[in-house]
Amino acid sequence: MWSAGFIALVFYVFLGANLFSRRSPYFHDRGAPPAGAWADGPLKLVDTPWTLHQKNDLFTTAATHMALLHNAIVRGYNSIYLQAPHVRGDDVPDFAAYALTWHKFLVSHHDDEEDKLFPDMAGILRDDGIWGNMTQEHESFLPGLAAFQALLNTTDATAYDAGALRGVMDSFAADLSAHLHNEVAVMAAMAAHENAPARESLRGALAGDMLKAWGKNTVTKAGYVDVLPFFLLNTDRTFEGGVWRNWPRMPEAVRWSMVNLVGMRHGPRWRFSSCDAAGRPRELFALKALREEKEREKERSEL
Repeated sequence: MWSAGFIALVFYVFLGANLFSRRSPYFHDRGAPPAGAWADGPLKLVDTPWTLHQKNDLFTTAATHMALLHNAIVRGYNSIYLQAPHVRGDDVPDFAAYALTWHKFLVSHHDDEEDKLFPDMAGILRDDGIWGNMTQEHESFLPGLAAFQALLNTTDATAYDAGALRGVMDSFAADLSAHLHNEVAVMAAMAAHENAPARESLRGALAGDMLKAWGKNTVTKAGYVDVLPFFLLNTDRTFEGGVWRNWPRMPEAVRWSMVNLVGMRHGPRWRFSSCDAAGRPRELFALKALREEKEREKERSEL
């Protein structure tokens, strides 16, 4: 006879496997996107300073990592904007939750820049003016983000207005895009500052450690179970020829777990992400559903 403990173990293994298969991003679609129909528009992705200038100094590296993080935000915006008109019925609550996760990520990231990155970098370079009008750029799209959040907080399957959502997104798109590109350029330009420390110097080592810690914490502090999976599922590991496939640096097993196990907590919302569980571009969920519906209609019309 099987013991009660063994039966319980089998039950929990079966239950866990069932939950994993139903909620984990590991099982979401992995089909490559059709040409010209992916989350690299309408907002333009940010080219990395390393690719543009082929420099390896402290500030070019930091600005490159900022560009890669900003691109996860850009892909998030684009995936929301492109899918919004085609989300239907029971998919609306998960889509709204996905979009609100993007909002949480962006707001937390920019708050963290103002609270931590901006003053720390000003201290390293001993110059309070190095960031120019970055704070004002942040403020330029805050009203639009507040309207975006308010609209989604009142959205359900019966009160979803894709036109209104895209209208709000259009209202801050130009300011947001300009800022995400400009901030990277401003940080990269710090390499030429008269007080910029050499990477191998003590000040350079301290600055490098600070930047690495900030880059890690700006995502994780926003939310391990929602923002971190969102970030990883909108980070394209094939970007710029795949040179950044190991960014952000973490053991592959940890990355896999953050996406496929931690990502189970809010699993259904991640089907709207721009990349699959392996970090490769994939056909956007709502656009795939639209394409398949059109194909079925075509087949019916030909009968």
